[in-house]
Amino acid sequence: MSSPAAPSSDSRPPLYVRRPLVAGLVRQWPLFLVIVVVGVGLAMVALDHWRRGLLVVGLALAVAALFRLLLPLPRLGFLAVRSRTMDVTLTAGAGLTIAVLALTLPSD
Repeated sequence: MSSPAAPSSDSRPPLYVRRPLVAGLVRQWPLFLVIVVVGVGLAMVALDHWRRGLLVVGLALAVAALFRLLLPLPRLGFLAVRSRTMDVTLTAGAGLTIAVLALTLPSD
C-alpha cells in the first residue's frame, strides 16, 4: 500500500491562496490597465484638459478592443462580455468616436 507524498517544507501555497487581491489583479490585468487609463483621462477632463482627457479615454477603449481581438479568452478576464466580433466592434467604435469628437470639436 502506498502512502501519499507528504508536502515538502519549502512548498508554498499558490498565489490565489496567499494573496487573493494580487492574484485577481494579475488575472484581470487587461481590464485593470484599461480602467486605470480611463481614470487618468477622466481626471484630465476634471482638471479642465477636456480635449486631451477625452482623447486618452478614446484611446483606452481602442486598446481594450485590441486586447479583445488579440489576447486569448483565458487572459481577457472581464473584457470578454459578448462575442469577439461584437466586443471589438462596439469598443473600437466607441473609442474611435470619442477620440474623433475630441479632436474635431471646436475649442472654447
